[in-house]
Amino acid sequence: MKYDFDTCVDRINTNSLKWDVRDNELPMWVADMDFQTAPEIRDEIIKRAEHGVFGYSVVSDEWYNAYSDWWRVRHGLIIEKESLIFCTGVVPAISSMVRKLTTPAEKVLIQTPVYNIFFNSILNNGREVIESPLLYDGREYRVDFSDLEKKLSDPQTTLMILCNPHNPVGKIWDRKTLGKIGELCKMYGVTVISDEIHCDITDPGRNYIPFASVNDTCREISATCFAPTKAFNLAGIQTAAVFVSNAFLRHKVCRGMNTDEVAEPNAFAVGAAVAAFTRGGDWLDELRAYLYQNKIITSEFLLSELNEVKLVPSEATYLLWLDCSAFTDDSDKLARFIRENTGLYLSSGSVYGSNGKSFLRLNIACPRDRLTDGLKRLNSGIKKYIDRSL
Repeated sequence: MKYDFDTCVDRINTNSLKWDVRDNELPMWVADMDFQTAPEIRDEIIKRAEHGVFGYSVVSDEWYNAYSDWWRVRHGLIIEKESLIFCTGVVPAISSMVRKLTTPAEKVLIQTPVYNIFFNSILNNGREVIESPLLYDGREYRVDFSDLEKKLSDPQTTLMILCNPHNPVGKIWDRKTLGKIGELCKMYGVTVISDEIHCDITDPGRNYIPFASVNDTCREISATCFAPTKAFNLAGIQTAAVFVSNAFLRHKVCRGMNTDEVAEPNAFAVGAAVAAFTRGGDWLDELRAYLYQNKIITSEFLLSELNEVKLVPSEATYLLWLDCSAFTDDSDKLARFIRENTGLYLSSGSVYGSNGKSFLRLNIACPRDRLTDGLKRLNSGIKKYIDRSL
């Protein structure tokens, strides 16, 4: 491989949210990779830093072209310049749109188990969460269209937040599923926010389908959130975009983000994104291959050493969804026990919705040595937990 993903970078004492932990703890929870970003991006950031002047920044034509070319070539989505809005992050954009596109006490639909911050963006803004739980057959997840239509038909439901690909279950939604979601939302006057931040972290040979690319209906009723931050490990740079084709909807989204002051770039945000989408492709493809091997290693380990835990098959993200229903229905208690007894810090499935209470989420975006350490701790912690429960 051209790029190095095996070196363990010491992130202690770097003001890292992920690594602000106790001695001997191993954090494998938040969606933050332990790899240095692509050298092509680091070079751009160093070049900008060496300039030494950090005044107000503007969004350049290169930024628009980088997004447009990447999504056209990689994902088959045509993006017009006027349809793209810079923002400081996907979560700030979602929260802003919740405020602008709904009124207090209206309902915002999410499909659980799902990214836990969706709950925050809804509840913190005085709106009501309405859950449409995904169906789980013990192996994979699918949309419960009967339940979805029932809840979309409620006149108080005015917005849906779609996760595509889906975090935490790693599902790439197919064109038929996305089209049916769009059809139902159009029928009941529901706007869709499609969070597609994980779209570039797919298994080799697999691609995701942008919601807005499915048909004219999906394109016209939606606002799509993009960013290089998950794929290139740039969350701290605060750089993202919202794509809104419908001019009327775009005006409202743009006004909301400007009112909330989340539409202006810092000195590094534009250049880092341009470097990622114009020079980071080879690095990303090697990363995807490395992550896929980590997924295989994890799957084989669980089958041979810890068959009490079932890995839910996934096609995207570096976040693995572990089914622990064979021995617990309290993931909070389980995650806390594992951390206290082994130092392994995982995400409890319950934070992603009530139907996640028997699951754990494991972040495998780390060098192999660190992954091996994490899996050994997981095995030890769960075996102790089961023995203690007997």
